[in-house]
Amino acid sequence: MAEAIQQLILDTLEKNEVIEDSRELILPGEASPAVTQDAQSAIIAALNSLLSRNMVSYEAHEILSYCLTPEGEQIAEQGSHEARVWAALSEKGGNPVSIKDLKTKVGDESAKIGQGRAFKSGWIMKDGENLYKAVPAIKDITQEEMKEVVATGTLQAGERALAELRKRKLIIQKKGQWYSVAKGPEFTTSTAKPETDLTADMITSGSWKTSTYKKYNFDAEGIPPNGGALHPLLKVREEFRNIFLEMGFAEMPTSQFVESGFWNFDTLFVPQQHPARDLQDTFYISDPAISKPPPKDYYDRVSQVHTVGGFGSTGYRAPWSDEDSRKLLLRTHTTARSAYMLYKLATRPGGLNGDKGGFKPVKMFSIDRVFRNEATDATHLAEFHQVEGVVADKGITLGDLIGFMQTFFSKMGITNLRFKPAYNPYTEPSLEIFAFHPMLNKWVEIGNSGMFRPEMLEPMGLPRDVHALGWGLSLERPTMIRYGISNIRTLVGHKVSIEGVEKSAAVRF
Repeated sequence: MAEAIQQLILDTLEKNEVIEDSRELILPGEASPAVTQDAQSAIIAALNSLLSRNMVSYEAHEILSYCLTPEGEQIAEQGSHEARVWAALSEKGGNPVSIKDLKTKVGDESAKIGQGRAFKSGWIMKDGENLYKAVPAIKDITQEEMKEVVATGTLQAGERALAELRKRKLIIQKKGQWYSVAKGPEFTTSTAKPETDLTADMITSGSWKTSTYKKYNFDAEGIPPNGGALHPLLKVREEFRNIFLEMGFAEMPTSQFVESGFWNFDTLFVPQQHPARDLQDTFYISDPAISKPPPKDYYDRVSQVHTVGGFGSTGYRAPWSDEDSRKLLLRTHTTARSAYMLYKLATRPGGLNGDKGGFKPVKMFSIDRVFRNEATDATHLAEFHQVEGVVADKGITLGDLIGFMQTFFSKMGITNLRFKPAYNPYTEPSLEIFAFHPMLNKWVEIGNSGMFRPEMLEPMGLPRDVHALGWGLSLERPTMIRYGISNIRTLVGHKVSIEGVEKSAAVRF
């Protein structure tokens, strides 16, 4: 149909040079001119296709026209309400029809509207409770007007008749267009479409030499790309980071995923015989398998406090293996970086800020990935994010740690916390941190914390009266609580919904 209309336009232009009014065209398969807006819509589609090939030019003209409402369409098909009332009655002397019976025959709406208009037109009369035809025949002008509006978009009777139909809510006004058309610079009567692509077959056959090509439209807008979306973990991570920075913490560098056994375990006073160092719990690197040697004097102090004790401790009095200490592994916690930063603090001349006078207090944090060889379930993965924090100062206590945790989590809207005594090789006392998960309807561990032991801090060279608070918090579990996610595998991994990521709300604790 589209190509047939295009050919009609081209043939008419070839014959008449111009098309003054597109409403005068008679479309293929139609018997009357294209005066309806549906017909003009088909014409403009054909004109735009020809315009893109510079075959024609056209000018649009606006016109106001009318279309039928649903009630008007019903009248055009079945007749007006008054005509249906007249048709349901018989002449006097025939079968009488009561008002109640009339509603049954033509419906409540037609009986209500049609009676009054039929009486006004003199079509029906009343005898007692019954209704009869008053004339033997009628002319349904309203139905004829509806059909005229459908055909022409207006009425020859003029504005007064149109106003009456608008008042009865049978027609509504709409804007339409018609077009005047002229030949374009590349006018031809052929509707063969120009090529849009140069194919390998065209080059091989040589047909590209005689083919015509569609002009490239540099002004056309491309398909709008889908915008990126931050994963819920990244949103919560940024909020964690903002909270830390707001509280005066400095961010630690944590891009080193691979650590040695020395920094990951030994410096934290984790015995070399501890189960966490087994293959069942830790991912070891096969190539290269051994790290470069750590600073010798610090290494010697760490190995001594493990084997024979020191700094008020008896140590573990267990064999020491240089090989185990230098094994490379995927870090099991970011506390390894915290230990390194505390060591750098202790060995930096003049303290943290480079000032003379020794130790300066420090608050540091990191948020990064860690790896543990453990079974996955609804709340555990082998790879996850750890929020790590360290505060080092003179005279701080476990009460400071608990107060900080309550303040920190309250900024995220998590106020239902519990602290449980626990054991960690490198902290004493130690606390596990739990938050209530309303979706799982149970308490979920979200972190571990404690006071770093003297056996860890003093071999670094920190003053004896300096205490350090350390904690490691999960990033995934607070995110699950914040977004109401019950299974961590729908937050991270192949089951993640891309649509869910795009629609996830911003986090504002």
